[in-house]
Amino acid sequence: MIEVIQAGQYTTIQDLGRFGYRAMGVPISGPMDRYSSRLANELLGNDANTPIMEMTLTGATLLFLEATTITITGAKCLVYNGTKTIENNQEIRIEANTQLKFGAITSGNFIYLAVRGGFISDNVLGSVSYSKGITDEIRIQKGQLLAFNKSERHVVSRGAKFKAAELKTNNIIQVEKGPEHHLLSDAVKQSLIESFFSISLQSNRMGYRLEGDHDLEANEIITSPVQPGTVQLTPSGQLVVLMRDAQTTGGYSRIFQLTPKSINQLAQTRFGEHFKFQLTD
Repeated sequence: MIEVIQAGQYTTIQDLGRFGYRAMGVPISGPMDRYSSRLANELLGNDANTPIMEMTLTGATLLFLEATTITITGAKCLVYNGTKTIENNQEIRIEANTQLKFGAITSGNFIYLAVRGGFISDNVLGSVSYSKGITDEIRIQKGQLLAFNKSERHVVSRGAKFKAAELKTNNIIQVEKGPEHHLLSDAVKQSLIESFFSISLQSNRMGYRLEGDHDLEANEIITSPVQPGTVQLTPSGQLVVLMRDAQTTGGYSRIFQLTPKSINQLAQTRFGEHFKFQLTD
């Protein structure tokens, strides 16, 4: 068991998500940065879908009541084990009655904590991912006790060999043309590629609102399917990138679709950091 001493700003349990229920309006959910989540599990020899902890912007303080082995991936922050600091992307043995304190994030937005064997949480519609309106729990709370499986088999790590290249970020977000891209004027198409954008503070796991010095417009459309990574352009010129907890349909022009890698990259882009869209070939 793990006792939550401090919960952090927004901390949840996630697996890879809830699939097969989009026709019922159920979002996929899952980790915002799927790559870092997979890496955390792979470093421990867990299955990719093993439940992990996701911390947003500020980390939690956790008391491990039982021994286990962990990894930490994703955003960069100082993690304290007593007076020692812990590095990302490696196996770490945690003894019983050890307290870990995650500090403020200095690079990126989302930290992932995996334990060997995975966290135990209620399965709803084939997934344990916390999701508002779907699961009883929306976020981890101070004082909560978290159970985990006690799997301590020895495994050989394969993830650390490729982490550096995959986790490198830049200010280019690769996208594909969306279903309504062809309806845009040439001027709007050019502006979308040439302009710099940043993420608004009015953003969450459902969607990132973008800010920028641009003049964009598009018409509403008949309600149509959307998915994580869909970039919508509203009639007022607002750009919204749908993220992991996004709705399943929408009535705004779908002008771009982020690549799977770009969704992970955008998830870890900080408020105020500038980026451009780049169309893939």
